[in-house]
Amino acid sequence: MRVFELGADPDGESPIAATLVRAPKRPRAAKGAVLYVHGFTDYFYQEPLAEFFVSQGYHFYALDLRKCGRSRRAGQTAHYVSDLSFYDVELSLAVDVIAAEVGIGAGEDDPKIIVAAHSTGALITPLWIDRLRRLDATRHRLIGGLILNSPWLDLQGRAAMRSPAVTAVIRGVGITRGLTVLPQELSPAYGDSIHESRHGEWKYNLELKPLGGFPVTFGWIRAIRNGHALLQAGLDVAVPSLVLRSDKSYFAKQYSSKTDRADAVLDVSHMARWAGCLGGRLTSVPIPDARHDVFLSLPAVREQAYAEVEAWLATGLRPPAAKAAAKKAAATTPPRKTVAPG
Repeated sequence: MRVFELGADPDGESPIAATLVRAPKRPRAAKGAVLYVHGFTDYFYQEPLAEFFVSQGYHFYALDLRKCGRSRRAGQTAHYVSDLSFYDVELSLAVDVIAAEVGIGAGEDDPKIIVAAHSTGALITPLWIDRLRRLDATRHRLIGGLILNSPWLDLQGRAAMRSPAVTAVIRGVGITRGLTVLPQELSPAYGDSIHESRHGEWKYNLELKPLGGFPVTFGWIRAIRNGHALLQAGLDVAVPSLVLRSDKSYFAKQYSSKTDRADAVLDVSHMARWAGCLGGRLTSVPIPDARHDVFLSLPAVREQAYAEVEAWLATGLRPPAAKAAAKKAAATTPPRKTVAPG
């Protein structure tokens, strides 16, 4: 575990920090590295996911963002940020550390970092990578691909919640009273479906990830809606992307067996609709009966998710066939002889 001391908080809850953790086991013949970014009311605890990527030949790292998980300090509002671009600081620091430790390079054939992210993290990271492409080409060349696990690409719920009028209210209150909590509680159904104390098989810290989620503030949801607008206007991450999601959503106030076989948090139709806005080569795969975190699904389902990632790592990161053919032709064609005149 490595702590990044980030100093003053632009949102006034100083001092802030972020925490980079890594899998202790290292791959024998490394192909690169994975940087994993969590979602809202979340932090990294999924050791089997880390073990999977190590088995595929990747060094594994995960980042607990400021005020999240291991990084949250006394008196700080959980997960609060008024602008998603503030996370660029710790994300870029993580890339620098990984590049130095693993030997990531900017050359075409050098090992790269695969960014993997879940839910809110899967909104934050494409926006960040798009900014790297435009503003920080050196770091962008260290990124080789993007894996998004149930990305939050639009606001779930009734269509009225996404209307210009409601969005204007969110933005107005978010600017003037950012820490005001929305008068709406999150359902504990998803948490109940995965935690070992309820109906699930996963063990994690309920202080860092409460079953019913942390309160949602106007300032934070304003930042999310601004991020949605930027993504929906079209990005260009300029790297291959894999989007994994469930094949259906099921929303309920209380847990039932249906919660185990659907996304109980977000609307998967939004993921299907907006995934094309990422730019670059895209592979989008619905996983039948997957949960919101597809890697926390029931055993047979998550094995399918792992198989999809394994296949994509083997083929989805390769150059297009035409480019590969051109390189092969260039390597086998003898150079032309230049004959001097006369």
